[in-house]
Amino acid sequence: MSGILRVGIDGRAFASPAAGVRRYIKGLTRALVALGEPLELVALGGLDPTALPPGIGHVAEPPHPPTNLGWTLVGLPRAARRAGVDVVHAPAYTAPFWSPAPVVLTIHDVSYERHPEWYPYRRDWARRAFYRRSAHVASQILTVSRFSATEITAAYGIPADRMTVTPLGVDGAFVAKDPRSRGPLPPGVRQPYLLHVGDLHERRNLAMLIRAVVAARRQMPSAKSLSLVLVGTDLSVGDAVSEIARQAGTPDAVVRLRSVNERRLRGLYQDAVALAYPSFYEGFGLPLVEAMACGTPVLASNVASMPEVLGGAGVLIDPADEAAWTRAILDLLNGGDLRGRLRDAGLRRAGEFTWERTARLTLDVYRRSVAR
Repeated sequence: MSGILRVGIDGRAFASPAAGVRRYIKGLTRALVALGEPLELVALGGLDPTALPPGIGHVAEPPHPPTNLGWTLVGLPRAARRAGVDVVHAPAYTAPFWSPAPVVLTIHDVSYERHPEWYPYRRDWARRAFYRRSAHVASQILTVSRFSATEITAAYGIPADRMTVTPLGVDGAFVAKDPRSRGPLPPGVRQPYLLHVGDLHERRNLAMLIRAVVAARRQMPSAKSLSLVLVGTDLSVGDAVSEIARQAGTPDAVVRLRSVNERRLRGLYQDAVALAYPSFYEGFGLPLVEAMACGTPVLASNVASMPEVLGGAGVLIDPADEAAWTRAILDLLNGGDLRGRLRDAGLRRAGEFTWERTARLTLDVYRRSVAR
């Protein structure tokens, strides 16, 4: 290896349909470039080089079977060899079974392995098998929380010395700013509202959450216009959530937004009563940190990674206890100093999550992988 470490990154991640993967790889690579270390980043493949942050090279996709599996197993190692990289970073679950350079694999969580009932998709068994094999062939594994590291060991038997926890960071766009810089709320959104950010998936427990919102509206006259704003791609549960609100006689209690830009999302965070995150399972939960960085109170489940990420800066609630969620919502709406205390604690906690830290931890793993 020369004095400059050349890292090839699976270029598909920069335009991934999974918003969390896009945010992760863009935040990480921007921070890696900003470190100013003797490091060269090259995106291997990916059909949209315009999605790459500044400072990252690109190697076009060589011919390969036109499937994700074909790209991972054939195209990615070919591109890595063509680019002459020292290490390959596969940033989202799948890795080539052969590579001309050591492979660092990021596994964000193993919900599909621990709770396959949430993923009853055709051929999902094949995906799980591919993920498992990828974990075993990678030289080193990155994951985003101590909780996920424990789960990966439980699911795959990966020893701790092959894993490194690299907590995610929060983009500067989400740091609390002058309210005048927010811009208007999206059409259909009005205050007061609770906010949920993330794909609408069964594990996100949104049916319980809308029932808690409806109950809060009924119990407090001043909350009769409270709504739940859902930002994210609907993975087959959005209609059911809307139907619960309709049958309760409160169809206006749900507002669904498929996607918004960063400026508008920041405004949604800052104007919300709270971020409500009643998920049954998360490997990290980036919206938790984004909300805290915006000065927004957080209500979250007391399971999986959420207590670790919040670090005492939010309200933790049993995801199965609808009445407790209703009480927590009412407590925030009742005024007092709770919102102020959560805001201050959240801002302090969010300051601990920087992409620079993520980048330095990741770079250390790259170097160790090459040195082995």
